Amino acid sequence: MDLTILIFLLVYLAMGVGKLPGFKVDRTGAAIIGAMAMLSAGRISPAAAWDAIDYRSLGMLFGLMVVSAAFVTSGFYGWVAQRIATLKVSPPALLAVLVTAGGLLSAVLTNDVVVVAMTPLLVSITLARGLNPVPFLLAFCFAANTGSAGTLIGSPQNMIAAQGLGLSFNDFLRVAAVPALASLPIVWGIVALLYRGKWALADLPPTQAEPAVPANLPTPLDRWETTKAAVVTLAVIAGFVFSDISRELVALTGAGLLLLNRRISSHDMLKHVDGDLLVLIIGLFVVNAALAATGLPQALLADFRTAGFDLTQPLTLFLVGGTLSNIVGNNPAVMLLVPFLDAAGDHAALGAALALGTGFSSNLIVFGSLAGIIVVEQAAAQGVKIPFGEFSRAGVPVTLACMLVAAGWVLLLG
Repeated sequence: MDLTILIFLLVYLAMGVGKLPGFKVDRTGAAIIGAMAMLSAGRISPAAAWDAIDYRSLGMLFGLMVVSAAFVTSGFYGWVAQRIATLKVSPPALLAVLVTAGGLLSAVLTNDVVVVAMTPLLVSITLARGLNPVPFLLAFCFAANTGSAGTLIGSPQNMIAAQGLGLSFNDFLRVAAVPALASLPIVWGIVALLYRGKWALADLPPTQAEPAVPANLPTPLDRWETTKAAVVTLAVIAGFVFSDISRELVALTGAGLLLLNRRISSHDMLKHVDGDLLVLIIGLFVVNAALAATGLPQALLADFRTAGFDLTQPLTLFLVGGTLSNIVGNNPAVMLLVPFLDAAGDHAALGAALALGTGFSSNLIVFGSLAGIIVVEQAAAQGVKIPFGEFSRAGVPVTLACMLVAAGWVLLLG
């Protein structure tokens, strides 16, 4: 087997299972080791490796992560959680509030940051009310994944897809917002139905109703910092919508304004930026470019097209992207597919197919999205266990229903 293909397969094996088998190497480590192996073996030149790294996508992603982090350090998420905790509503109504909040916050701020910030707070909210945290955590996670598919800035894979296909903020919103919004009542309805009569901790078997370790107290709300973060966020979105300035410069300018701060240290803000994800993406850019240089992906796509399996058709891309994202993860899936769509068909429809396919399918299993992993791991740290089977018991029907709606929308676009 050609060494390039072997390195590529090992890297994506790690993407799929979460680590390189037999080694203490996670996804990020595997991506960087793979990139270095390609360089060391001469499978890609240093100049070609640098050219393969899309600094525009990375700059925009980093800038938006900093903007999202400003809402963490200002105490905004804690304030939202406390306001929700004091609502005098029934459990199904509380679920609806959390689904709406998760979907809308994730559409405007990076979904993984939202989930990281909110998960411990949701555990505290539900336990304080004597409620079973699991349905609320699952619904929030599902809504964050599907709601974030509606905007260019909702998730890293959306940014990569939009950048690769040359889609503007408005183009992306036009083709993805409607199904993303439609997914939220679907998430609420299915989770509410599955957990009917199982809302309270007292309704569960004793082994499932053990008290959780209380979360750390949320950061108090700093109104000035929250207002500043909101103004900068609106300015960044306005820059995306109304100006011709490159998106990475708009996002980085917003990040710079927020980092220049006399009350919150840049260290405290930057620790909420997912550096591992940025490094993983850099590594995959190099690994994917080395494989593309062999001509194998292009040959395979030509063979598939001859057999009637054409990725330039939005519905086909939607199904392939959705399947692939549950094998290797949504970000790696988009990075694999986008380079081969540059000259193909309706870019807006293809962008919607990728965003909706990878976003909606990621609720199928725990490892289908970073948000799912974050929710399960952070909940476990608070003493709340969400077994793989329980996640999928709700995730499978949510995914199938949302994918069906999205497939109909993609067909309309195509």
